[in-house]
Amino acid sequence: MNRFQASKSRILFFGCLLATAGIVSRVAVDAAARGQSSESSRASDPWTPEQTVEPAALVKELAGPPADRPKVVCVGFRTLYEGAHVPGASFHGPAMKAEGLDDLKKWAQPLPRSAGIVIYCGCCPLTHCPNVRPAFTALRQMGFTHVRLLLLPKDFAHDWVAAGYSVAKGK
Repeated sequence: MNRFQASKSRILFFGCLLATAGIVSRVAVDAAARGQSSESSRASDPWTPEQTVEPAALVKELAGPPADRPKVVCVGFRTLYEGAHVPGASFHGPAMKAEGLDDLKKWAQPLPRSAGIVIYCGCCPLTHCPNVRPAFTALRQMGFTHVRLLLLPKDFAHDWVAAGYSVAKGK
């Protein structure tokens, strides 16, 4: 290899090294920004950690005695619900829309305020979900004391279906 080729190789090597360092630092900055935004959104969530339930824990509850089972409510989109939903879950439409929120309230009105209710959507990552926060808030404002959120950090497909939990399909 002559000097020109050696210099060219070193330039390419260091150029690649700098580009890689730039990419790695950009990924780190993006990850930090996401961490900060998810931390700040956690502070503004209307639920506490005690008002959440992991999928595995909900599966166990739903296998228990009927009197102890919570009412499970999908507050997401109809196409997702019809494709796959938690067995026994009722559908009340996207809570980000007035129609969905009104339907949820109408359904909940006759229930005892001590009823166990678990809401979920699963349309997208929980930190960005437009439906669970209005649904949770509305039920709490109606006086329900045992409202919980099903934790689906990524979405229903990844956190429930791909995990192998049972699903129901259709209306």
